[in-house]
Amino acid sequence: MTSRGRLAGFVNLLVEFSSIVIRAIPMAYQPLQLSQDQLQQFQADGFLIVENFLSSDFVQQLIARMEPMFHGEFETGIYPDEWHWRPNMSLPDITREICNGWKSDRTIASLVLSSEIGRLSATLAGWDGARIGQDSLWMKPPQAKAIAMHQDGAYVDFLSMPEMMTCWVALNDASTADGTLVYAKGSHKWPLVTVEGEFHAPQKDYRWAMLAAAENAGVPEPELVVVEVPAGGCAFHHGRTWHGLGPTTRTEGTFHSIGLHTIPAQAHFHAVNPPGYIYGRYKRVNDCHMDESFFPILWQRDGYRSPHLADYCADPLARLYSSSGMAEW
Repeated sequence: MTSRGRLAGFVNLLVEFSSIVIRAIPMAYQPLQLSQDQLQQFQADGFLIVENFLSSDFVQQLIARMEPMFHGEFETGIYPDEWHWRPNMSLPDITREICNGWKSDRTIASLVLSSEIGRLSATLAGWDGARIGQDSLWMKPPQAKAIAMHQDGAYVDFLSMPEMMTCWVALNDASTADGTLVYAKGSHKWPLVTVEGEFHAPQKDYRWAMLAAAENAGVPEPELVVVEVPAGGCAFHHGRTWHGLGPTTRTEGTFHSIGLHTIPAQAHFHAVNPPGYIYGRYKRVNDCHMDESFFPILWQRDGYRSPHLADYCADPLARLYSSSGMAEW
C-alpha cells in the first residue's frame, strides 16, 4: 500500500472513530440564562413558560420510575410523604399524586434536588438561595379528573418567609386534551386565598375558587393561559399565581408531569403558626430551624449547597460546558 493509501485509510478510520465517540456522548444540558425580558415577563404575568428544558433521555428515565412508585416500589425504602392513588383501591379516573417522591427514588431526586432548579427559581423570585419544600409527581390517566385551581402560597403560612416558587415539568407533550397546567395571567397580584375542600377531583368547575378570587380582585374576566409544551418543557410560577390541572379529555395514554416547589434558603418554621400534619414531622420541639436533611438547600448565590446531596443523587443539570466544549464543574 502506498503512503497516500495508508494516510487515506487512517483518515477514514479516524472519522469512523470520531463518529462513534460523538454518538456515545449524550447531549449535555445547556444552562438556561434568563434574559431581562423573561424576568420582566415573569413579574408581569406571574409565570414563565420554557419550551425546551430537559433532554428526551432524562424525561424517559423519570417516566420509567413513576409507575412503579404508584405501585409501592420505592428504591430507597422510604415512603413519600403523600401517596394519592393506590392500585386496586382508588378510582381509575383520578389524577394521581405523590408528594416528596425525592425521598423514595434517586432518579426522581436527581431532578427535584438539582442546583439548576434552585438557581432558576431563586433568580425569578429574587431570593439569595432556594431549598426544596416539596415535589409533586402527577399521573393523569385517560379522562382523568381535574385538579382545582389554587395558589401554592396559601399553604406555606407555617414558614417564617411564606413564599414559594414552582417549576412544573411536562414529561409528555402537553396539550389541553391531556389536562395540562392552566394559569390565570397576572393573578399573583391578587390577594392570597385558601381553597377549602375540593382539590383532587372537584365535583364542580375546577376554576370556581379562582373565578371568585378574580371577582373579589376586580377582574371580571381573568385571562387563562394553557401551558402547551413538548415533553421536557416546563413553566415556572409565583407562589400566588392561580393555577390548576384541567380535565383530561383524551381516551388513551397517560400524561406525566412533576411539580418542584422551592422555598427561600433562609426560611424557617414560623414561631406560632402550626406546620400541619405532614411538615410537623420535621420540626423539632422549641426549634424553628429547618433541617437540611429534609429541606436541603439546592443553590445559594454564595455557592453553598447542602453537602449531603453530592452523595445522595446525581445532578444531571449541573454539568456546564465552556466554549471549547470541555466540561466544567
